[in-house]
Amino acid sequence: MKNAVAAIAISLCGGIFCLSSCTKEEQNTDYTSYVNPLIGTGGHGHTFPGAVVPHGMIQPSPDTRIDGWDACSGYYYADSTINGFSHTHVSGTGCADYGDFLLMPTVGQQQYDPQDYSSQTLPYASPFSHENEVATPGYYSVFLERYQVKAELTATQRAALHRYTFPEAEKAGFILDMDYSIQHQDNLDMQVEVVSDTEIKGYKLTKYWAFDQRANFYAKFSKPFTSTIVRDTLTDQNGKQQPRCKVLLNFHTEKDEQVLVKVGFSAVDTEGAQKNLEAEIPEWDFERVHANARKAWNQYLAKIDVSTPNEVDKNIFYTAMYHTAISPNLFTDVDGRYWGMNQKIHQGDVNKPVYTTFSLWDTFRALHPLLSIIDPQLNNDFIRSLLLKSQEGGIFPMWDLASNYTGTMIGYHAVSLIADAYTKGYADFDLQEAYDACLRAAEYDTTGIVCPPAVLPHLMPQAKYYKNTIGYIPCDKENESVAKALEYAYDDYCISILAKATGDHKKYEEYSKFAKAYTLYFDPSVRFMRGVDSEGNWRTPFNPKASNHRNDDYCEGNAWQWTWFVPQDVEGLVELMGGEEAFAGKLDSLFTEDSTIEGELVSADISGLIGQYAHGNEPSHHVIHLYNYIHRPWKTQELIDQVLKEQYRNAPDGLSGNEDCGQMSAWYILNAMGFYQVCPGKPVYSIGRPIFDQAVIHLPNEETFKIITQNNSSENKYIESATLNGKSLNEPFFHHKDIVSGGTLEIVMTNKPTQWGTKTSNIK
Repeated sequence: MKNAVAAIAISLCGGIFCLSSCTKEEQNTDYTSYVNPLIGTGGHGHTFPGAVVPHGMIQPSPDTRIDGWDACSGYYYADSTINGFSHTHVSGTGCADYGDFLLMPTVGQQQYDPQDYSSQTLPYASPFSHENEVATPGYYSVFLERYQVKAELTATQRAALHRYTFPEAEKAGFILDMDYSIQHQDNLDMQVEVVSDTEIKGYKLTKYWAFDQRANFYAKFSKPFTSTIVRDTLTDQNGKQQPRCKVLLNFHTEKDEQVLVKVGFSAVDTEGAQKNLEAEIPEWDFERVHANARKAWNQYLAKIDVSTPNEVDKNIFYTAMYHTAISPNLFTDVDGRYWGMNQKIHQGDVNKPVYTTFSLWDTFRALHPLLSIIDPQLNNDFIRSLLLKSQEGGIFPMWDLASNYTGTMIGYHAVSLIADAYTKGYADFDLQEAYDACLRAAEYDTTGIVCPPAVLPHLMPQAKYYKNTIGYIPCDKENESVAKALEYAYDDYCISILAKATGDHKKYEEYSKFAKAYTLYFDPSVRFMRGVDSEGNWRTPFNPKASNHRNDDYCEGNAWQWTWFVPQDVEGLVELMGGEEAFAGKLDSLFTEDSTIEGELVSADISGLIGQYAHGNEPSHHVIHLYNYIHRPWKTQELIDQVLKEQYRNAPDGLSGNEDCGQMSAWYILNAMGFYQVCPGKPVYSIGRPIFDQAVIHLPNEETFKIITQNNSSENKYIESATLNGKSLNEPFFHHKDIVSGGTLEIVMTNKPTQWGTKTSNIK
């Protein structure tokens, strides 16, 4: 998710982390040594390699390009120059934003002209080589060839620490670029003040994907400087005058002299940034900050231990774990203040932090189910943040960035997190309050929402009105009608769970009916989900391979991919398609059909293709497990094996699509251990193909859940038998309670398909 600047930005713009206990032996394991932050920085993974701690507010990282889809995180592995090191980045998204407060060391005459908007390279950029680059969790370094300077970065939750090793130079220094941003955002306001000869503070207000993004910094330098502030205007590629603001810092350096820079960040104000900095980096001890960052990562990564002789699989697995903890991002300052969805400063509780960067269209599928196992309290914190945002802004965000409603993507998937937490028994929030907020998200009501007028129709589309009144979404009245209808049906199923839990029997019946609305879009003559117009006629012409990105009946996909999105009622979908045999034949054809995608504007998000199955984008992520529901588990096993081997690699282009804030990685983690949750809200896991000899999940209650795989090898990808806590397991499903109470799932593998798991199941 989500190409260019997705639905709205294209059209309109042109923490405190919970740590589970672990044994002394586990704490002594350096899990960070397996992590390769460069995975996903090539291809279309859109990740960044810079320094960050789990769910940190600040992400200092190198920026190598400004424009284009592969500039979403600011860094692209194929590039050979670095523009500098900015302090805010999104991880693996399909939309770009951030890139605040770029800092670049310089030696010699500082060049900032000509600054050409058509160039990916700024005038002061430096060549670099990957041979002189190191990226590990919480640390990044690179040698800047132009200046012969070694740059090193590390971070705490709310502050960054830079260390630069300079050559001997009469004229050395830094350029602090205030007007820089990824994809040339509109700088609505830029304020900077040189506080002393070692301190600078500044504020920036930008408009882009987030329409009102406020960023504040406070920086301290270990070496005194002289300074010059450059303020003027530039002409952009459209002939428009854009404000420019840079701070030029200068000093003399000896050979191998190290100059350190501490930068605190806050969305509230510069005072908050200063407090964050002074609380978290009071000294100039780079090694201590780095060691603490590595320790924080080891504590997070230690939540799951995997055993395998294949070191590459460990690299991929622990890098996936790493990517699941970059966002959502902490948004509460050390004094408890935060910037709210109503665009106001709030006094909160530092012990109950608020988070931002919620890519819910992606992450409801696997990231939050993963967290429900390894860190349910953190997931509760995320849900509490979403509930707070609903109170402040009037409705749940669909894609919250820097406490902004972006209106990006479809569905109202906060309800999925809430229903899943309730059904799994760890919900630590007011159920009635949460239920009321879920109903608000599902009903068409444009009043009381704090967002720009241009965002409102995306945040509250008329599709909800049609769904709730005439019972379906006409394709001639609403864009992406089929995708919205299918996702609404799933979300409404989640609401029906909450309605039943709160005793609202009328709404339970109503939303249970809404959950069945998927049946209205299945055309038996072509056996696909298809658009229906306001006259009740099927959309014509119809081509199941067609894609017109964000401007057809689907969302970043086609009829082949979206026909299967009925996770709440797989049995009903099977019946709709004519029974198990017919369903199996159709599902087989998904993976054997020619992979051609047709159309004038094919969505770049449709990637990672096996036939028409698209693993590189989220709507397909549950589909392989559907074979388990029709007594063909060996097909789930062999396809999971194929995806794990072919579409995740220890390489910069090792992801088959956008990482999407941890979703692509969470899918890998769960499936590599051997299971996946097809329908969040139903606390049931579908068994696939475990690739590790053993995986041990260290649960928050100090219990463990083990998956032991006997006869495991590359060739043995099929399950011969399985036991759960010593009892034979004859169906390819088990329950969430089986994990959280601790226990052992033991699976015996073989090299040929078997009849294991074909018993009729009652657990689904």
